[in-house]
Amino acid sequence: MTAKVPRSRITQEYLRRRFDSAGQASAMRATTEQELVAWKAATRRKLAELTGYDTMESCPLEPISNGVEDIGDYTREHVEIQTEPGVNMTLYVLRPKGTGPFPAVMAPHGHSSGGKYAVVGRRDMQEVVDTIEQHNYDYGVQFVREGFIVFCPDARGFGERQERIARGNILASSCTAINNMAYPLGQTVTGMWAWDLSRLLDYIETREDCVRGRTGCAGLSGGGLQTLWVSALDERVLCAVISGYLYGYRESLLDQHGNCSCNYVPHLYQHVDMGDVGALIAPRPVLVETGDQDALNGASGLDNVYPQVATMRKAYELTGQGDALYHDVFKGEHRWNGVEAIPWMKKHLQSA
Repeated sequence: MTAKVPRSRITQEYLRRRFDSAGQASAMRATTEQELVAWKAATRRKLAELTGYDTMESCPLEPISNGVEDIGDYTREHVEIQTEPGVNMTLYVLRPKGTGPFPAVMAPHGHSSGGKYAVVGRRDMQEVVDTIEQHNYDYGVQFVREGFIVFCPDARGFGERQERIARGNILASSCTAINNMAYPLGQTVTGMWAWDLSRLLDYIETREDCVRGRTGCAGLSGGGLQTLWVSALDERVLCAVISGYLYGYRESLLDQHGNCSCNYVPHLYQHVDMGDVGALIAPRPVLVETGDQDALNGASGLDNVYPQVATMRKAYELTGQGDALYHDVFKGEHRWNGVEAIPWMKKHLQSA
């Protein structure tokens, strides 16, 4: 006999029960390092399939430099590369003055950023100034001033890559429009963003002012999403900082379903929780930043974060690299902290 459940007119209650019974077929259950290696290979393939990452088309990068500005203690170059045939990524490259080559950091942005503009500290745009102040958003500038060459891209749907439907508000995103178009074609915003950062890695490897093999990735919020996924799917990311984006899917994304559609991947909850995605990064160094008052943590607050970090930690301990995972819980809301993150990146990239 089917168990009696409370009746409701609200579909969310039904979907919460579906989540609880989904089983997460690809969860990290390894108990030995050998099992972990096998799990990572299988799960990486599955997530590439779910996101559509494995459907992306490679092509020549054909980089274009649109000029270099002198910002005082660093330069800012506007670059375009091709990530798929006919798909253009716009980015700024922040380069320290002095003799290179330099270790590199990819610094993807999140929402309410104007794309790359907040990360590179464009204080000539008032709406961008406001979001920089609110979220401590200019972490690209913070990194270049610590000796890194920093690559600050526009994700698809943001900044110079906004879809037509979003234009008129530089802080607006096009994520919902892109996912509406992409889902029926077997693709997702998540997969597109991870792929584009993998292509940015390809570009970084062509530059003589970058130290080959010493590239990290760091981002806030949607930039944390991008950092999490590209680091999980592309092992060339040597070190990662995931800020404001590490929590349980049920509370933070199923219950808080008004969040941006870029977070949502078909069938994802049937396979993993967010800590499982993070566990794919092991044993490479990763620092997770969490504001103790960040509303995106979910109704349980930090209690919805700690189990996901614990899943990651199990993977790191199986590799004998427990110290390569660090969780920085700071007092504050949804913002970039950087107090521990920037020294972490310096330790693992500049001394690598």
